Amino acid sequence: MNLRDLRYLVAVAEHKHFGRAAEACFVSQPTLSTQLKKLEETLGVLLIERTNRRVMLSPEGEQIVAQAQLILSEVNTLLALSEQLQDPLGGELRVGIIPTIAPYLLPKILQPIKEAFPNLQLQLTEGQTAHITRLLKRGDLDAILLAIPIPDLHDENIQEFELYDEPFYLAVSADHPKAKSATVTAADLEGESVLLLEDGHCLRDQALAVCNAHRGVESKSYSATSLETLRQLVGAGMGVTLMPELAVPIDAIKNTKKGAAEKGGVTASHVHYLPFSEDDVPYRTLGLCWRNTSTRAELLGDLAQVLRASLQ
Repeated sequence: MNLRDLRYLVAVAEHKHFGRAAEACFVSQPTLSTQLKKLEETLGVLLIERTNRRVMLSPEGEQIVAQAQLILSEVNTLLALSEQLQDPLGGELRVGIIPTIAPYLLPKILQPIKEAFPNLQLQLTEGQTAHITRLLKRGDLDAILLAIPIPDLHDENIQEFELYDEPFYLAVSADHPKAKSATVTAADLEGESVLLLEDGHCLRDQALAVCNAHRGVESKSYSATSLETLRQLVGAGMGVTLMPELAVPIDAIKNTKKGAAEKGGVTASHVHYLPFSEDDVPYRTLGLCWRNTSTRAELLGDLAQVLRASLQ
């Protein structure tokens, strides 16, 4: 028995699928299946019930997985502690980040992090909120960057540090009746066909809450997998969407702040980004979260301050 096999078992428990578990562990499916068979033989217990349609843990397997998660968490803590002892401000730091933030936030923060912590080696994992939160709680990640508060998380061990309140813009096509507006209000969503991300993205839930509060209608024609897909759909006139400020082209924001918003912020994809009036701005809060019991909690507190300063 080794730690690798325990990781394979935990991955199968998480994904309920051998193929996806193997992909997550960066091994072939036959290799993963073979090792899990050997683990079952070593323990003398059937861990996984295999059928043609699905994979599920046996009752004994559930108990073994719970213990395996504890073991892996303790190993992660041991490794983090050894790195901290060698260099409190250096070593590897594993950070998860959600897809609706990653491509827009990382260019703004990587250089300030490098300057503040030259010996720190970031290992980044992109994933939806539920996935990276799960990895944080079990010790596979040291911190996560996402929208807070985290839905349905009731864990006193998780520290949520607010970094930045990010306003939304209303993204419409160049041919939309509101495209020439200087500003809009949330009430302007009434009756609009609003394009949203697919299930699993926290941004979908935030945008949906705004729509429901102001009688916007969720578009059923398409559920996008990324903000870039939403941008193209809006440009094609298939609906409107709420676009977080980090994803709005910088020229459009500059035009707005200079008072040129009556012509909208136009991109090559013919999308106009309309700011909401100052007293009616929907927004999301971006935050850095970590375990209070983490051996790197002090470093993460310092990192959070650097991130906040870089986003002002």
